[in-house]
Amino acid sequence: MDLGAIVSETWAELADERGSGNPARYIPALALVDPNKFGIALATSDGEVFCAGDTDEAFSIQSISKVFALALALEREGPALWDAVGREPSGNAFNSIVQLEREKGIPRNPFINSGAIVTTDRFIGDRSPDEAVGDLLVRLQRMGRDEAIRFDPEVARSESETGSRNRSLAWFLADFGRLLNPVEDVLSVYFRQCALAMSCRQLAESALFLAFDGTDPVTGQQMCSASRARRINALMLLCGHYDNSGQFAFEVGFPGKSGVGGGILASVPGRAAIAVWSPGLNRAGTSLLGAKALAQIARRTSWSVFSGKLPEI
Repeated sequence: MDLGAIVSETWAELADERGSGNPARYIPALALVDPNKFGIALATSDGEVFCAGDTDEAFSIQSISKVFALALALEREGPALWDAVGREPSGNAFNSIVQLEREKGIPRNPFINSGAIVTTDRFIGDRSPDEAVGDLLVRLQRMGRDEAIRFDPEVARSESETGSRNRSLAWFLADFGRLLNPVEDVLSVYFRQCALAMSCRQLAESALFLAFDGTDPVTGQQMCSASRARRINALMLLCGHYDNSGQFAFEVGFPGKSGVGGGILASVPGRAAIAVWSPGLNRAGTSLLGAKALAQIARRTSWSVFSGKLPEI
């Protein structure tokens, strides 16, 4: 299978649709991003990365960071994490306060904002916010094999200045006794975590562990156990796109996690990790063009977690 040709042809077929969708504007720093950006990167177990378009330009990965935070929180907390956050689709907006109050401060899953705040709290543990942030960055640089991976301070500041809803969620969680650290300490890490700046190439390489039982097949670096990687993939499939998760599973057919910066990270177990970026979003906050690109790749490769056997590369 010529994966390079598949990636290039997919990009070319959709290139005229660049700029479609609506970029996130409620975070001022994201409103400044060129809406015509579009990149695809597909990383495989042998170290190959097949790219097309704007694949080496860093963008704000936003909620895609929740996948990495979850892996590291599970490493620190183990199964005890599930006492504080659920594993079910929410059926509500990703930043719903009503659902959190109704369900006694236990978020439905780790990918809605309230669940991610709890996950970040457990990832921090008994460390300072700066120590936790430093750990996350080092891990991503190691998994992505690139020390250029960084946080964008302007985006983090913009997140904090416009983060009233997330502060409300965090204070609800604290009121129900679900946070172990002070609210502002947790949010300090959460806002910086969402402000990670990565390119499609870096993101795809960093996420290979998801497709290969928790271990980077290129370097042998382990991010998490095989059983936890499978569980993270399951949550991505069920909850990775909020109210759009079912449609994404229907059209694409493998686990993914979106971010309002326009990125989508997808895992094809046993085959590849794929990152796409196009800032225009659909109504559910998933990249409109990015989802189309992944659906095209799924069709061209016949990859799907729902098929009896994934075809060989």
